[in-house]
Amino acid sequence: MVHVLGSRILLRPTDPERSRVFYGEQLGLAVYREFATGPERGTVYFLGGGFLELSGRSDTPADTADPATRLWLQVADVTAAHEELKDKGVEIVRPPVKEPWGLIEMWIADPDGTPIVLVEIPADHPLRYRPGI
Repeated sequence: MVHVLGSRILLRPTDPERSRVFYGEQLGLAVYREFATGPERGTVYFLGGGFLELSGRSDTPADTADPATRLWLQVADVTAAHEELKDKGVEIVRPPVKEPWGLIEMWIADPDGTPIVLVEIPADHPLRYRPGI
């Protein structure tokens, strides 16, 4: 068995500065660390129990027709997140909707088209049930 000590999602944006504005200012993710300097510097953001790293540069944006990567971000109140992101000029791909499986989901995308799902888990949802806790 592999003993994983840490993990992160790694994105290579087409425009690193535009992506830093999106993730840091519009989405409001806190910076864990930065490395190197200048416009090509790497930035690592906190993602709840994980990290998101923007580093390097890609010549092409994410394939939005069949994306291989999606970010799933759990938030306490997706309706409040919807209003906050809308006020910050973030394009809302789909407003909050209660899904048949009981989660409330809202969809946005980063500047390169990487799909991001913001999810609220209602208090009565089975994901909130943790036996013995």
